[in-house]
Amino acid sequence: MRSLLVVLAMLAASTVHAQGDFASWLAGFRQDAQTQGISDATLDAALTGVVPDERVIALDHRQPEFLQTFADYLRRRVTESAVAKGQALLAEHAALLDAVEQKYGVPKAVLVAFWGLETRYGTMQGGLNVPVSLATLAWDGRRSGFFRSQLLDALRIIDAGHVSAADMTGSWAGAMGHMQFMPSTFRAYAVDGDGDGRIDVWQSLPDAMYSAAHYLQQVGWRANEPVAIEVRLPENFDWRQARLFHRLPVADWTAMGVQAADGAALPEDAGRAAIVLPQGWQGPAFMVFDNFDVVMKWNRSQNYALAVAQLSNQLAGGHGVFAGEGEAGALSVADFKALQQALDELDIDAGKPDGFPGPRTQTAIRLYQALHQLPVDGYAGPSLLAHVRQSHADAAAAGKLVLAPAPTFAGPDDTP
Repeated sequence: MRSLLVVLAMLAASTVHAQGDFASWLAGFRQDAQTQGISDATLDAALTGVVPDERVIALDHRQPEFLQTFADYLRRRVTESAVAKGQALLAEHAALLDAVEQKYGVPKAVLVAFWGLETRYGTMQGGLNVPVSLATLAWDGRRSGFFRSQLLDALRIIDAGHVSAADMTGSWAGAMGHMQFMPSTFRAYAVDGDGDGRIDVWQSLPDAMYSAAHYLQQVGWRANEPVAIEVRLPENFDWRQARLFHRLPVADWTAMGVQAADGAALPEDAGRAAIVLPQGWQGPAFMVFDNFDVVMKWNRSQNYALAVAQLSNQLAGGHGVFAGEGEAGALSVADFKALQQALDELDIDAGKPDGFPGPRTQTAIRLYQALHQLPVDGYAGPSLLAHVRQSHADAAAAGKLVLAPAPTFAGPDDTP
């Protein structure tokens, strides 16, 4: 019991110390905000009595245990109920969505797909106070510069009269409203869709939809072009060509024997396209276009961008994914770190083992696959991990952990 009391006392002292540090930080921040023109009334309303939210810190430092496969990611987000609900909302808000599409060129099914993926059509916008969350993250230090700037923008939004400090709610990271705009995105792209003189992305669906479409248009949306189309690849397809930044005219892909999975003609008047394999060579293949890059400016995840394409396609009456899921099973983050470490020790530079499949690691995987005459798809599944572990064990048994230089096929400006 005594040891427990000592621990509790230490935790209490630590909390007091942390909150004292936060009070000093907050005082300095408030002075800085005042010099940048933010009113005392806004600062009082948003920051008086604020203390760090430990839930926000915990969420910011949370690390995933497993890397989701594309099939799992899609299965959890593009469900029958999500499609049915989205189609009902497309019909209910047809006049609004038609007007937005006409103004900005973004298809209404795409906007509703974003809406569904971001907040389940507005039902899960996040209930944390945004100024408190952002102040916590700006003080905590891991990404303090970014969150400090977001907090300043949040206060400017309040100062402009768009929302009160108490009503500015969102996710733990400060994303807000139906479409989960960060404060900086709100200030740069949000518009008054309903003409009432203020921008309310929480309660006003016109404001949320016009703002989202305006953002997409401004960051490069190309009207009348797709995001992604599922394709069938020919039997002799060179898997090394399936890389996000390897772009060719659609006609060139067609000449190689690439076909749309649903049998329709591929849009050869669209811009240059790439082939991506989100779950390796055994899984589905997608041809992605310039609008795929636009979606990734919203969320830097290929799985997210493909989910937008899939959900919008099904909302518009299209088919789900035709191909099988590919290799089953997802690596844990610890497994992926081990994979990166093993590749490094085999003299194939995968970068610092961090547990995440960035471009450098994908290039290393492709080099390893080419060296061992495996399908060069850049995908890290359980079978690849087993293969690398065996190669590592063989090299260790031979008294060396450096293999012959792997062949290269990527230029300095060509990432997988």
